[in-house]
Amino acid sequence: MSIENRVVGANLHQDEDLIERSIRPKRFEDYVGQTNVTDNLKVYIQASKMRGEPLDHVLFYGPPGLGKTTLAGIIAEEMGVDLRISSGPAITRAGDLAAILTNLNEGDVLFIDEIHRLNRAVEEVLYSAMEDFALDIVTGKGPGASSIRFELPHFTLVGATTRAGSLSAPLRDRFGIISKFDLYTPEELSEILKRSARILDVETDEESRVMLAERSRGTPRVANRLLKRVRDFAQVLGSGRIDPQTVDSALNALGIDELGLEELDRRILTLIIEQFQGGPVGIDTIAASIGEERVTIEDAYEPFLLQSGMLNRTLKGRMASINAYRHLGIEPPEREEPELEDNADDGEQLTL
Repeated sequence: MSIENRVVGANLHQDEDLIERSIRPKRFEDYVGQTNVTDNLKVYIQASKMRGEPLDHVLFYGPPGLGKTTLAGIIAEEMGVDLRISSGPAITRAGDLAAILTNLNEGDVLFIDEIHRLNRAVEEVLYSAMEDFALDIVTGKGPGASSIRFELPHFTLVGATTRAGSLSAPLRDRFGIISKFDLYTPEELSEILKRSARILDVETDEESRVMLAERSRGTPRVANRLLKRVRDFAQVLGSGRIDPQTVDSALNALGIDELGLEELDRRILTLIIEQFQGGPVGIDTIAASIGEERVTIEDAYEPFLLQSGMLNRTLKGRMASINAYRHLGIEPPEREEPELEDNADDGEQLTL
């Protein structure tokens, strides 16, 4: 299975866009979780509407699949304006950004996903657009060069990033609202699954939804994907109704255990425990041993292993935690607690 099509991967699959859009909430009342973000946004939006002004620029940061795009759409809906969507990698030249900005209407919401991947030339054009609602275009070269300023409609930029630490300070400082997204609880995911099952017209019960929620890595996108895969098993091998037995057999067939770990997650932990006595071991050694790229391990597998308490990142390398031993049914050794590495530069926290 390619890294892009992992069942428990939080990134959007190429064939999922239409289905995901159909089950995305359109209003705050349908949006579950992230109350620390939504409660404040409701106040900001109401205040902006009372003043007749566009909302301040908004930055969302956190792991993928937690609803940042969905919330951008809700902002546009609540403000009664259009939503324009793009992404950092898609805007390769300053001219691309200028074309997008000049086609906005007054008050529109522009959502840029993976905004940390904007190249520097595009980012510098964005500064004046965000701050002064104007574009400064330089024409000509050398002594004959001149600058022309184009006025832009007042708009709201909503940026989303999984690596807040990779944003430049000048760009970050131009956002008036900065909000961090956290992983969802099983209870919140179960509520999301209840709504998604109703939209997809599939019958479920509470126990089945809880089982799915507990294996979804705290991520709504993963939960909805698992719901659709279990629905396939229920329709082909069962009665069409999703029950606990169907959930258990379907996720076992997909190689997803009760904590949401998949085969390669368990291979990484088993490798560290059995071949390197629990660690510490370097990330390059792990990648070479299991035949994967280092960046794949760091971006796709390691974050959840760290969040779930299965893996420790120490000053000397990666170590399997006591929880990992217990989960794999291996007797943990007696050892001193490792000195954990400072992860402040990983982009998970943003100091304001």
